[in-house]
Amino acid sequence: VQLQASGGGLVQTGGSLRLSCSTSGSTFRNYDMGWFRQAPGKEREFVSAIGSSGSGSGTRYTDSVKGRFTISRDNAKRTVYLQMNSLKPEDTAVYYCVARSHTAGYYFSPETYGYWGQGTQVTVSS
Repeated sequence: VQLQASGGGLVQTGGSLRLSCSTSGSTFRNYDMGWFRQAPGKEREFVSAIGSSGSGSGTRYTDSVKGRFTISRDNAKRTVYLQMNSLKPEDTAVYYCVARSHTAGYYFSPETYGYWGQGTQVTVSS
């Protein structure tokens, strides 16, 4: 499956952005989808995940974004979204869309995702 992320940009503290990740090449509904981010000088960090349709599309979030970010998927459009509200400077990072065709392994571990998009830059100014 190929992933194409978009929607990043520059926003002020407290603002909002919606990231999109469009896919092609396989049966989208069967994939767990997610978002990771990487800030300069830091390790890649789990942000959010949503299960495949078969698993009930359950959602997961890292603690620092709970209540501010919402992940969703549109199987008809083969797209996953990350709505980001109340953005903070510490949210500044390159955001990567990810996918995996299985449920083995921890959803927050980057090693379990076999497919990665190219990344989209999110910058939150103070």
